[in-house]
Amino acid sequence: MQILAMKAGHDGNFALLEDHALRWQIEAEKDSFPRYETITADLLVRAGKYLEGIPDVIAVSGWVKGWHSVEPPVNGGYFGWAEDCGRLSSMRFMGRDIQLFTSTHERSHIFCSYGLSPFPQGEPCYALVWEGNLGCFYEIGADLSVTRLGWPLVDPGNKYAQLFGIADPTFPSLKGHFRFSNAGKLMALAAFSKRTPLDDDGRRLLDALIQADGLVKNIAKDEFSWSRYYNIGVTDPAFMELAGHFSDMIYNRFYEFARKHLTKGLPLLISGGCGLNCEWNSRWHDSGLFADVFVPPCTNDTGSALGTAVEAQARLTGNAKVEHWSVYAGENFVEDIPCPNETFTAEPLDENVVANFIATGGIIAWVQGQYEMGPRALGNRSILAAPFSAETRDRLNAIKKREGYRPVACICLEEEATRHFNGASPSPYMLHFHHVRDAQLGAVTHVDNTCRVQTVNASQNPPMYRLLNAFSQRTGYGVLCNTSLNFNGRGFINRMSDLITYVENTGMDGFVVGNHFYRRRLS
Repeated sequence: MQILAMKAGHDGNFALLEDHALRWQIEAEKDSFPRYETITADLLVRAGKYLEGIPDVIAVSGWVKGWHSVEPPVNGGYFGWAEDCGRLSSMRFMGRDIQLFTSTHERSHIFCSYGLSPFPQGEPCYALVWEGNLGCFYEIGADLSVTRLGWPLVDPGNKYAQLFGIADPTFPSLKGHFRFSNAGKLMALAAFSKRTPLDDDGRRLLDALIQADGLVKNIAKDEFSWSRYYNIGVTDPAFMELAGHFSDMIYNRFYEFARKHLTKGLPLLISGGCGLNCEWNSRWHDSGLFADVFVPPCTNDTGSALGTAVEAQARLTGNAKVEHWSVYAGENFVEDIPCPNETFTAEPLDENVVANFIATGGIIAWVQGQYEMGPRALGNRSILAAPFSAETRDRLNAIKKREGYRPVACICLEEEATRHFNGASPSPYMLHFHHVRDAQLGAVTHVDNTCRVQTVNASQNPPMYRLLNAFSQRTGYGVLCNTSLNFNGRGFINRMSDLITYVENTGMDGFVVGNHFYRRRLS
């Protein structure tokens, strides 16, 4: 049985489930489209290339007629956790009778994390969906029943992101305006906080944000102009201090609810955009409240199509698990033009040669196989560099046109992880913070001595594993800087013409595509 699923709205994507296996997932922002892109005609055509026939089921993840979650619902709508939110009907599609399944956005998050999790069907779980609007805990029963246990905070993701906007002089005062990148930037700034006592103004501002209802749609930024933090500048030390307190305030709101009400010691599934907050994920892992914690690599809305497909599969077959899947479920790289010989030299890929090139200061793009699902570059669409110096981090941020306070993540041999880092291992999806144990890793160590670590073993990603092994033999460290290969504000690069433009314009030293290593010619 084939189930083709789609998610409208931002982070638009298609996914295909076939006989309990994820065949592919393609995303609107990938191939250098704007970040958070909605489904486009181009994406529809690309999806059609991967379909070998008309699917048995089309699953549509619920959304709204507009931008905000409270606008009129369509195809299941945004909110709703009960079983009757999922609806199965017959329809005529391209001359064939098929099934149409629709369900809510809320349930798409729950079933994505459940379907991909390592916990067997029939084992009860808790689930946390926290994102821009939703901030809810659930219990999933052995019979797949979903019970909402409580809603500790409305709009946790929106509130977290809006604090950055209040301090940022470039962020406009417009009701309904939202900038998705604010949340990741605030996470970086929170690491600078020493958690010194809050002043009265800061406490008043954070309390006002916590208590706000419909913050993005109903409250313009200027309504916080009474605060000294209004347009203070995001790198002001006082604001960095405030960012850490707000991060604690939101997490503690959920932690206290869980401590009081989630007392069975079940595993916890985490989904929604707040599942990309590595600090919070690590706190949940270390909280001691749960038997285990799982966060899928597509925890944000990039997992919504797949989640609705999983729910449709459960409705039709009784099976709510994706039995075979890989994070490398996207499209293959498109070699639409040859590499220009006047700019680059080409040679067969030798991991030892590339490892030496990186060890002596080279920064390269690394492209292998299919791109990763979700927002994290996990070794198939990556920029790689040696992990040792802060100057390398600064050069990477300049290449990516990012702020200097942003940290750089790393990719590490699974067997070396505990030597270099404290924290949960393995960590294949770069969704947790780890404390750095080795002072030599200056390029990947953030101001609070943490790093977002991705671990790799031989079966997970063989080409990257071979490169890390070669780098370890060369330097003693199976660790590399790993950041996403993309133009600023765009999804992963996925074609040769864009890659060559990127490497030439940023001054990078070379790139690997498949079995070839391309070095920039010296002028």
